[in-house]
Amino acid sequence: MAGIIIVGVDGSETSMKAARTAAQLAAGLSAELRVVTAHATDNAEVVRIGNDKWYLSDSETAEKVAKKAAEDLATEGLATSYAALHGKPQDALINEAERVDAQLIVVGNVGMKGLGRVLGSVATSVAQRASCDVYIAKTDS
Repeated sequence: MAGIIIVGVDGSETSMKAARTAAQLAAGLSAELRVVTAHATDNAEVVRIGNDKWYLSDSETAEKVAKKAAEDLATEGLATSYAALHGKPQDALINEAERVDAQLIVVGNVGMKGLGRVLGSVATSVAQRASCDVYIAKTDS
């Protein structure tokens, strides 16, 4: 298959379960794994404690999450890359998949039950709107 597989992460264990599944698929298919996070705002704030000062931003936090996940998933022979994108998670995944001409998007199944299914979860939205194949990984057990 060689190509690109996209997976979204948010730092949660369930998103990392989906990411590990995506890494296994990418390795088995000789594809590149692209780890994507999304941040809905460009908020930034300065936090001061005593004489110490930290600059925190949503985009930096999202990039750190994506980078750490990509590094944790990297194995010999598996090419990984990452991106932190502005927008809703489903839009970020779909837009990035189109931008890089990905062959597959991997998402977790959490949020696809009950009311979440009716209102529209990330997985449901991606499955309905993506122009490439979508793999829904079981992450709720």
